[in-house]
Amino acid sequence: MEKDRVQRYVESLERTIKSDYLYLKETIDEFREMCRMIKPERSIPHGIVVDIHETYKEIRNRMTEIKAIEQLLQGKYRQYYHRDSLRDKDILEFGFTAKNCFSKVEFALKQKEALEKIKGSDQERVLKGEPKGLPFQWFHSPEHQVTFLRNLRILGELDYEIPPKLSAGEGEERRAVTQGPRHLTLFVLEGDEGSLDRLCSRMRLREHDLMERYTSHEVRGILTHLREVDPVTVEKLFLTILGEFPGVKCLLLPIQSSQRLEGDISGPVKLGLKEMKAGEVKTFSL
Repeated sequence: MEKDRVQRYVESLERTIKSDYLYLKETIDEFREMCRMIKPERSIPHGIVVDIHETYKEIRNRMTEIKAIEQLLQGKYRQYYHRDSLRDKDILEFGFTAKNCFSKVEFALKQKEALEKIKGSDQERVLKGEPKGLPFQWFHSPEHQVTFLRNLRILGELDYEIPPKLSAGEGEERRAVTQGPRHLTLFVLEGDEGSLDRLCSRMRLREHDLMERYTSHEVRGILTHLREVDPVTVEKLFLTILGEFPGVKCLLLPIQSSQRLEGDISGPVKLGLKEMKAGEVKTFSL
């Protein structure tokens, strides 16, 4: 009699797991589609954001309930419980998918907030009769654009991370390297698609550098210099890089403050590239 009672209890717990599993299976695709709607450059209805948060909360609650029940069944009622390995695998994948999608939503919302602050700051300058700070998009990616503007704004605060295994002397040497005037170098690489594919796969960027495939025939990027660097040194670096890619040309634009970026520079950049020959590296002063 006691065995029957325990068996019925175990079966009720298993039904709860099955119910939670079916909810997750039916909900996860809808949740993924809702999350895909959140883009930094889009207008985002408040209701969608609320629905995403509520759905993610319910998914986590169901996952927690399943985990607690399974721990109970595998412990006290192991002899009555038969695990479903395929279902367990699905549940793990549901949890990973939900967490990954929600993390992307949170990041997109932070990007949108940062872009709106930048836009609001520009609008405020216009109302005051001041010039707009950064009206143009150097990158297509909102993430890259926000990082670019942030790095320019806090250039004096940036530093390269010092690995914990460095000795005191090595740490002092690293700090010494980062002293001196700081600036950015914007770069544009233009060439045939195949050459740019191979070049991008070989380029190695440092911690605060950025690079983006802007079009099939153009790559844009930023080098962040935490010490004084002669433009000629940067030119030699890119000449070395382009040595294996004679069909590619490179235009460099040293930037020391956001004031140098007031106004749209896309015209001068296109004109500068048009006047260059393949394999050439040139520094363009704004």
